[in-house]
Amino acid sequence: MNATSFEELQDQVEPALKSKTEEFHFLGYESVTSEEIWDCVIQKAQKKKVEVRLHVLVGLILNLSLTDFMNWLTLEAYKRDVK
Repeated sequence: MNATSFEELQDQVEPALKSKTEEFHFLGYESVTSEEIWDCVIQKAQKKKVEVRLHVLVGLILNLSLTDFMNWLTLEAYKRDVK
């Protein structure tokens, strides 16, 4: 499963990304972007070896918890510092 398969669906899942971004903004995390959420979901899907389907990606986006997202963001920051 390659990233380009996921990237082809990004435009189609944009409403779900926007909805999740607005949810996080409502909860007080105004600096969260749709691109960060997308990157988090893509890594999660690749790790789980999820089949590249529109409804699966939308489900992953809408079910993404703030805790899971913040954990992912923290790990990404540590990875950047190590490199």
